[in-house]
Amino acid sequence: MKNVLCFGDSNTFGTNPARPGTRHPFDVRWTGRLTGLLGPDWRVIEEGMGGRTTVFVNPLEPKRDGIGALPIALQSHRPLDYAIVSLGTNDLKEIFNASPRTIAAGAAMVCDAVLNYNYGGCGPAPKVLLVSPIWVKPGISESPYVGFAEDAVDRSHRLSPYYREVAEERGLLFLDASTVAEASDRDKLHMEADSHARLAQAIADVLLADAAAE
Repeated sequence: MKNVLCFGDSNTFGTNPARPGTRHPFDVRWTGRLTGLLGPDWRVIEEGMGGRTTVFVNPLEPKRDGIGALPIALQSHRPLDYAIVSLGTNDLKEIFNASPRTIAAGAAMVCDAVLNYNYGGCGPAPKVLLVSPIWVKPGISESPYVGFAEDAVDRSHRLSPYYREVAEERGLLFLDASTVAEASDRDKLHMEADSHARLAQAIADVLLADAAAE
């Protein structure tokens, strides 16, 4: 059985834009759909958390930095064949004032932490699939989820090339989520069911193709 860790933020958790603070059902969110698409020889492990960043510490949302939580997830769920890193949207928050290049550098640190972790007898390190985030939409500053200014929209559009560069430099798998999924018009931030379905299919295609090539 192949084990896949899905390490991400609220769009990995499956926050439902129709009802702020709630979660899509398992068979709607992309992690649940991925379980069905990959089949019984794969185990999909959900590790999504609302507000999670790559490396930034937010005093308004404590204990949400991905680099801090990652070792716990890796230790708990090893051995792993794949780790999907899907972070960066929350790094767009006004409090961090981070450029797309800086956000990608944070994502790189998370990926490096996955690759360099000491898995002991449960090694080797998993392959990493780095996912560049979906775009946030205009009106994000009025979203129920506070912290975003309108300039987050433009910066979200400019993340993908930097994420791709991180992946290419490290030989990682890569997917630009904005090519297959989008934020809801309701809250400008989280995905509706149809985007979860498209993202799950795209991720499944990447993983299955890589596994077949081994």
